[in-house]
Amino acid sequence: GSALALAVAQAGLRVTLCDARPLADAPGDFDGRAYAIAAACGRMLDRLGVWGTLVPDAAPMTDILVTDGRGRAAPGPGILHFDHRAGEGGPFAQMVEHRHIRAALTRALGPAGVDVRTPGAVADHVVGPGHVTVTLSDGAQVRARVLVACDGRHSAIAARAGIRQVGWDYPQTGLVAAVTLGAPHRGVAHEYFLPGGPFAILPLTGDRASLVWTERSARAAALAALPDAQFRDALQALFGPFLGTVTLAGGRHATPLSLWLAQSWVRPRIALAGEAAHGIHPLAGQGLNLGLKDAAALAEVLVEAQRRGEDIGALDVLTRYQTWRRFDTMAVALACDGLNRLFSNDIGALRVLRGAGLALVDRLPTAKRGFMRIAAGDSGTPPRLLRGLPL
Repeated sequence: GSALALAVAQAGLRVTLCDARPLADAPGDFDGRAYAIAAACGRMLDRLGVWGTLVPDAAPMTDILVTDGRGRAAPGPGILHFDHRAGEGGPFAQMVEHRHIRAALTRALGPAGVDVRTPGAVADHVVGPGHVTVTLSDGAQVRARVLVACDGRHSAIAARAGIRQVGWDYPQTGLVAAVTLGAPHRGVAHEYFLPGGPFAILPLTGDRASLVWTERSARAAALAALPDAQFRDALQALFGPFLGTVTLAGGRHATPLSLWLAQSWVRPRIALAGEAAHGIHPLAGQGLNLGLKDAAALAEVLVEAQRRGEDIGALDVLTRYQTWRRFDTMAVALACDGLNRLFSNDIGALRVLRGAGLALVDRLPTAKRGFMRIAAGDSGTPPRLLRGLPL
């Protein structure tokens, strides 16, 4: 939501940002959450003028190692190695903590002229001829030509607009934590496909790592309930010795996993973006990147329509955004779903085939470059902001 508001405001449109949570212009304490900002999305944030303030807190992801593992996250046979030097030359992504991203975007809103209403939950909206009227929780009203819902999976705006979701829950829960490593990570991200689900070790600054540990829901609940010391011991047993002794840094979070896609992304005067429109399995770290792609595409559609003198809230205008983004999002979502289903088991025959498949892809430069483009956020038809160009 903040990225979209910033993009369209910098292009000259009047924008009001309503956020149910207070915005913070300075990072708070580290809560363990971090994101892999794909190279393309980094170019977008740079064009919006916020990336420069994030660079000191960003950890480049220069290599990705994928392993079909068993009970321990340690290098083994069947490794698929993605080396950034075989692609466009730069890191695939930069790992940045949630608190730094949110603060950087917040600081940029005022200078861009965004009218920020916070805390300002949207209590209701009514679509009228040529406009939509939004009522906030404090009774204040805002009138605009288009309302963009960035209010998450259980979007109240989408529900009032009659937009339903399709999808399914996974029998898995994602455990998110951060650790300090006893050995340098050297910018390498690890993805281990274990029987309970993928386990990702993602590099942070200062030889710390962000962990996304997917487990069967019953086991995940038991792990989440452990005291910090016992949870750390469980992590250490999973890590083994290859990254040294690990210690917890920041908080822990447990999130039930699911896939969902909105049946429609638009209605007259209404557009959905980010997790109001879609949610995917976290194994590829593409959730936030898909949302930033939505923001870049929608901003481009709105700004171009404004320059042509069109009604930016008209359904035919908003449908251009839906057409642009929906197929790419669905392709990524189903690819992540398929990989999770293929690897999250311990079936012997499948394990042999998976190992052979990883080894084969590792020897096919064209296939590897295709995966690297996805990791860098360059899949589909990138909007101008993702190419580092102005709107």
